[in-house]
Amino acid sequence: MRGWVKVGSFTQAELDGIVTTVTDTFDDAWDKADDYEVPNDVWLGTQGADSPWQKLITPRQGINIIESTGIPMEALQKVGAAICTVPDGFELHKTLKRQVKAKQKMFETGEGVDWATAEALAIGSLLTEGHKARMTGQDVERGTFSHRHALVHDQKTGAKHTFVNHIEPGQEEFYVRNSFLSEYGVLGFELGYSMEHPDALVMWEAQFGDFVNGAQIIIDQFLSAGEAKWMRQSGLVMLLPHGYQGAGPEHSSCRIERFLQNSDEDPDVVPRDLDTLQGQIRAIQKNNWQIVNPTTPANYFHCLRRQLHREFRKPLIIPATKALLRHKLAVSPLEEFTGDTRFHRVIDESHPEELKSDDQVRKVVFCSGKIYYELLEKRRYEEKDDVAIVRVEQLSPFPFDKVAENVAKYPNATEVAWAQEEPKNMGAWMFVHDRILTATREINGAEVRPTYVGRKTMASPAEGYGDVHTREQDRIAHEAIVD
Repeated sequence: MRGWVKVGSFTQAELDGIVTTVTDTFDDAWDKADDYEVPNDVWLGTQGADSPWQKLITPRQGINIIESTGIPMEALQKVGAAICTVPDGFELHKTLKRQVKAKQKMFETGEGVDWATAEALAIGSLLTEGHKARMTGQDVERGTFSHRHALVHDQKTGAKHTFVNHIEPGQEEFYVRNSFLSEYGVLGFELGYSMEHPDALVMWEAQFGDFVNGAQIIIDQFLSAGEAKWMRQSGLVMLLPHGYQGAGPEHSSCRIERFLQNSDEDPDVVPRDLDTLQGQIRAIQKNNWQIVNPTTPANYFHCLRRQLHREFRKPLIIPATKALLRHKLAVSPLEEFTGDTRFHRVIDESHPEELKSDDQVRKVVFCSGKIYYELLEKRRYEEKDDVAIVRVEQLSPFPFDKVAENVAKYPNATEVAWAQEEPKNMGAWMFVHDRILTATREINGAEVRPTYVGRKTMASPAEGYGDVHTREQDRIAHEAIVD
C-alpha cells in the first residue's frame, strides 16, 4: 500500500479508512452471526405478494398441513375416463387401441392399475386441483419403454392429443415434450422452471438413468445443495430409469449411490417423532432431497402428488422402474388411490399368509426396488415359509422407525439381510448399513448388524453378457431366500 501513497493514488489516511471500514464490517457480521435470522423473502423469492412462493413456508417454519394424497373415487374415474378417450374421428394406432381397452377394464373392475396409469392419475388429478404439470426428456411423450403414451398422434392427419388435458373444463394443462440430447441443458432449464413455478409439478426423465451423469454439474452444484448454499427451494422431480435386466453397463444403473452419498441426513441420529406423520414430513423438510424407489403404482401415485400437497418444496429423485412397467405383480387396486391412502415409506411383508408365525421366521430380508419381485417369486418357487421380505420404498430420509419395527416383529430371526442387485460398492448398501445399525440400537435397544447379499465390488455397474447377468440374478435370489 505504501506504493499507492508514493505514486499519489491514495493518501495514507484514505487507505487506513478503507482497512478500518472493511475490518469493522467483518467484525460486526461475525458478532451478529449467531442471532441472524434468514428473512422470508430470501427463502421464498422476491416476486412480490402475488408469488406462489408466498403460500409456502421456509425450512425453519413449523408444518401446519398434513399431506393428504388420496382422492375420491369419483375424481379417479373422471381422470380415468379422459385417459381412455380420444376425440371423435381421431385415428389411434392399433396397438394403442388395445392399451386403451386394457385401461378401461382397470376402471371397470377397480383392479390391475399399472405404472403408466398411476402416473396419469397423479398428473391428471393435480391438473383438476389447479396445478400445472410438465415433463421433458429424450423420449417422454411415448416413454422410452413404450409404456406412457401421454401424447398420441392421429395416424392419418398427425394431429396430437394429450389425454390428461381433457378431463374437465377450466383445468390446468400438462406440457409434455421430447427434448434434445442434452441432459445438462434440459435439466438446468427444468430446475429453473421449478424455482419460478413452485405450484407446478415439474418432471425431467432420463432416457436411461445411466445418462444422468451428463447433468452432473446441475445435480451437484444446484439441486443437491441449492437450498443450503442459496436458500432456494425446488420441487423438481427426476425420473431415472434404473434396474438390472441384462442390458449391460450403460443401461442398468442411475448410480443411486451418488444421490444417497449426497444426502445430508446423519446416519447415526434418529430424527424426532418419526412415529408421527408430522415428524416424517419434518424429516423431509430438513433433508436436502428425497430419494424414493417405489415398487407399486399406487405408491408412485402418492409420491408424485405429495410433491405439491405440502407446505414446502423438496427435490425428488426416483430410480424409476423399467421392469415393473408391465410386471404382472406390480399392479395396484383403485382402492389404494382413494380415501385416506398415502405414500408408504416401507412396505412390510405383504404376504404373511405364506409364512409361518412371526416367531418362527428365521430371516428378514430388506430390499428396495424391483428386486423385491424376484425375491418373492424365488420364495414361492422354493416354497420357503420362514423368510420375510420388507421393501424400503423411501431410502432418504431413512425410515429408521419402520426398519426397527420390522426387525423387532420377528424376535427369533437369526439373520437380517440387505439384498440388492447392484455391486457392493454401489446401490444402497453403504447407505443403509449404518442406518440399520442405528435404527436397531437406538429404537430397539439391541444393535443388529445386517448381512449383505448382492453383486461383488465392481468397477462397472453391470456385466456385459446376458448369461452372466442371469446367473448373478439367480445367485442373489438364492442367497437371499434359500441360504
